Amino acid sequence: QVQLVESGGGLVQAGGSLRLSCAASSSAFSFAIMGWYRQAPGKQRELVATMTTDGSTNSADSVKGRFTISRDNAKNTVYLQMNSLKPEDTAVYYCYAWRVGLGYWGQGTQVTVSS
Repeated sequence: QVQLVESGGGLVQAGGSLRLSCAASSSAFSFAIMGWYRQAPGKQRELVATMTTDGSTNSADSVKGRFTISRDNAKNTVYLQMNSLKPEDTAVYYCYAWRVGLGYWGQGTQVTVSS
């Protein structure tokens, strides 16, 4: 019923930037929460940042000051601007959306930060 399509991942050198985007397949739904999680090999999936429809945010301490989340409610799209990337940011980044007690996950996009 709902598909989340991610783009923007890739390989970047330490200190560089990437911008991720995630768009819901249908504008018929609105999501109270949209955002991003990430999972590195051998590690648990963790919160990166989320945003509600009215702009409230929640983010991990490890990315504060470097990553910025934003969303376009009319387009049902959420973005993650990642600056000052570090090798420890290397992970698969997953889009997440929630409404009316149901959560949805994207397929994930690989972000690799080289030293």
